[in-house]
Amino acid sequence: MTVNTLAIVGTGIMGMGIAQIAAQAGIQVLLYDAKSGAAEQGRHSLQAMLEKLTAKGKFSDDELQAMLSRLTVVQELSQIATAEIVVEAIIENLDIKKQLFAQLEEVVTPDTILATNTSSLSVTAIAADCDHPERVAGFHFFNPVPLMKIVEIIPGLSTQQSVVDVLADLAERMGHLGVVAKDTPGFIVNHGGRAYGTEALKILGEGVASFEQIDRILRDGADFRMGPFELLDLTGVDVSHPVMESIYNQFYHEARYRPHPLTRQMLVGKKLGRKVGGGFYQYEKGQKVSVDSAQNQVPKAALVADATIRSVWIGADLAEDKTQLIDYLNAHDVTIDDNDTPHPDSLVLLAIYGEDTTNAAIRYHIDPKQAVAIDMLTELTKHRTLMPSIVTQERFVAQAYKLFGNGLDSSEVDAQGARSATLITESTGFVAQRVVAMVINLGCDIAMQKIATPEDIDNAVKLGLGYPYGPISWGDHLGASRVLLILERIYALTGDPRYRPSPWLQRRAKLDVSLFTQQAIY
Repeated sequence: MTVNTLAIVGTGIMGMGIAQIAAQAGIQVLLYDAKSGAAEQGRHSLQAMLEKLTAKGKFSDDELQAMLSRLTVVQELSQIATAEIVVEAIIENLDIKKQLFAQLEEVVTPDTILATNTSSLSVTAIAADCDHPERVAGFHFFNPVPLMKIVEIIPGLSTQQSVVDVLADLAERMGHLGVVAKDTPGFIVNHGGRAYGTEALKILGEGVASFEQIDRILRDGADFRMGPFELLDLTGVDVSHPVMESIYNQFYHEARYRPHPLTRQMLVGKKLGRKVGGGFYQYEKGQKVSVDSAQNQVPKAALVADATIRSVWIGADLAEDKTQLIDYLNAHDVTIDDNDTPHPDSLVLLAIYGEDTTNAAIRYHIDPKQAVAIDMLTELTKHRTLMPSIVTQERFVAQAYKLFGNGLDSSEVDAQGARSATLITESTGFVAQRVVAMVINLGCDIAMQKIATPEDIDNAVKLGLGYPYGPISWGDHLGASRVLLILERIYALTGDPRYRPSPWLQRRAKLDVSLFTQQAIY
């Protein structure tokens, strides 16, 4: 089916974004909005934006005029009858959407595809009262639509495969990657994104680190584009928290999606984020206010204690981590204690996964008063995270910080003068380990539920959320066995079912095969 005419019902930001990429693709676009004057205003705003892009050389004058000629405002819903596809982009309210779809069926042809841009509602529920639910599907774009090159295609229980195929072709024609997802809460992207913010909030709630420190560890160490608290401020707690609660409730209180009381409190207290000038951070004219926060200050222990390093004893779960640490210490002329048990004056450095320093010290049969753990999930050339035990002596904390924080020479301080390491309080698993492992585990669970293919999950999460990797390829990059070790230990030590490893991850890690591996159909 060749799409010549597309109707957009609802001309807010999302609707006009879809209209833009359709017009750019050579499709005639009909714009309708039930609110008087809204469609005209939407078209006017889009024209102004396209004219600015043309002035910057993005489009030629001829291309601009051609696009504008394809955008037509209609005053009555009946005027969209000629469209092959109608995309609904109105308020996220099930009853209102169902009413609209009933009205659409009265005016469109029997062959017209009805698509909803819903981000959180069941496509099956939207189509339930339609005379022809087989032609209804989800077509979920992300804001800003022209830049976010991903769209989720969601068949309801009755949707015909031909409808999915037409929408996939249309997505490609409009320059977007169409990924097919089951009609489940959050689809792929909003589902896959649950781990990042909820685990960061849990870490904050446990007092492991400040929100600034968590943001920096995940941004500078794990390569996320934004820290989770920067992202919550940008999105707005009034948007993010209801989505957390909605998905948690729709999955019948599955522990992996558990929200945190803090964002509920912030919602009630109207600390919504950037839009109101304050959330986790403070903002002036939309810009984050720079403060001399704890993340850039030298820890007290490093200032008041003797930081003279006698020698360093290394305990590492992985041989490759021990090799990296030995190379680092040798490069800085630090004596390595290679005895079976550490000298009483040696700093004990533990490269561990999924544990706190206390339990690791007991497992390695060393004195926890000498021990500082280091997270080797993130590269030593990036941000380093250090975790003393609750009884580690101050001098050993200072030595570890000298080694990895303000460094043994000026090259260890970044261009902004910020410290390249963060000291956190004891946590069962480090900040990056917990968050990244949860992201990967959730991606594996989405694959196991056959909500989408591993490739589509990977592409959707990477493009839709801007993560450095998709969750499946990230697991392969780090090693599935290492991710499994983190989760198994955290689950064993805490008993919290949110950390239980997905069977998809377990099987592939134990077989030492890629997380993309799918079982053959016999």
